Amino acid sequence: MDVPEVLIVGAGPTGLTLGIDLARRGVDALVVERAAELFPGSRGKGIQPRTQEVFDDLGVLDAVRAAGGTYPDRLIWKDGERVGVKPMFEKVEADEGTPYTEPLMVAQWRTQEVLYARLLELGGRVAFGVEVTGLEQDADGVSVYRADGPALRAGHVVAADGGRSAVRRALGVGMAGEMLDPASYLVADVTLTGLDRDHWHTFPAAGGTGVALCPLAGTDAFQLQGRFAAGVPPLSLAGVRELVAAYTHLDTGNVTALRWVSDFRPRTGLADRFRAGRVLLAGDAAHVHSPAGGQGLNTSVQDAYNLGWKLGAVLRAGAPDSLLDTYEEERRANAAAMLGLSTGVHRGEVRRGRATVQLDLAYPESSLSEERRAAPAGVRAGDRAPDGTVDGVRLFDAFRGPHWTLLGAPAPVPGVRSLPAAPASYGPGVFLVRPDGYVGWAGDTAADGLDAYLARVGCH
Repeated sequence: MDVPEVLIVGAGPTGLTLGIDLARRGVDALVVERAAELFPGSRGKGIQPRTQEVFDDLGVLDAVRAAGGTYPDRLIWKDGERVGVKPMFEKVEADEGTPYTEPLMVAQWRTQEVLYARLLELGGRVAFGVEVTGLEQDADGVSVYRADGPALRAGHVVAADGGRSAVRRALGVGMAGEMLDPASYLVADVTLTGLDRDHWHTFPAAGGTGVALCPLAGTDAFQLQGRFAAGVPPLSLAGVRELVAAYTHLDTGNVTALRWVSDFRPRTGLADRFRAGRVLLAGDAAHVHSPAGGQGLNTSVQDAYNLGWKLGAVLRAGAPDSLLDTYEEERRANAAAMLGLSTGVHRGEVRRGRATVQLDLAYPESSLSEERRAAPAGVRAGDRAPDGTVDGVRLFDAFRGPHWTLLGAPAPVPGVRSLPAAPASYGPGVFLVRPDGYVGWAGDTAADGLDAYLARVGCH
């Protein structure tokens, strides 16, 4: 293998998203994956509205939508009888600034197929069967050791290799957290008969135990989830059949196939650092959450989206290396907040809805957020840049791509896409929108420090 500028360890949603973002910036990146193929299960199946905006920018939203569908209502069963139907989420109203408000259900393996295809389309590379065992870094790059074969060399390494990250351990970076639940959990993908595909079927039992069977949109399978006080059954077709027969009105014969199964104990974890020199941590390698509320995969994708433009700016646009420090500054705080939110949903303290769709995430305290207006109103520096229309141009269409966008510019700015105004919802002023869809700088006029800001982020 040649020497890539960036080596991404892990071909999950995090690594594939980062690979796409770097490929469209012309950065030579290689994704390596320990397994022989992409992850086969449904684990992270919720695509939140903010992640849909990310996927829109990366050119995969239509394919992701086609691979899944919307969430069904929850149908509660007791003793073989239907006893109630409840919506899964509190409704969030759409408007011009937030066109996507409803989570999508897409089995993780299908999301990864879409991302993988897009990465290859852009000329990206994935090497399967490469197990990373350690690394050493120096002033010029990083040597990455693997279980079989010669060491790899790269300018930067991104650990996207999951909660048991070999890269994080090799760095000696700690991860503080706690177990959330003394019970054991199981998740599996099964095919079965006897249940409609219009509901998320739940079968509660004593002490908060029970199982749920959710039809996976875009497939013929169901995702089985279970919580058990006395440990999980054998991770086999026979074990899952006995489980379904014990907790539902179905028989063992109703479960016709087991495609994937895993057990876990819900826990939290936050890495002490997200950057150590030339090595950066992203996704579950940096933070782990309860799956409740569907935050994990989405937070991980947004890690990659935040990091991609910063690596591109350092490697292609002459931005200072210190720009990479803002990745940890922004994303570690965000991950800590998401950890708390997921824990709240897990414990029943937070409803799924506005709090979980991730549209309100922002970086107001970031050193990259410069609010220079004398009397700021509406959208502020650090906020997510809402959609809208300017002179017949949809903003999300204008934002799409690896560039910066300036709203309200009296004259074009080199290296930046410029529009003559911002929607009224933004308030008065001039707004510079980062490549990841957040307002980086806002001023009453372009003379309020725009040139200096562009220089320090490598956008000349």
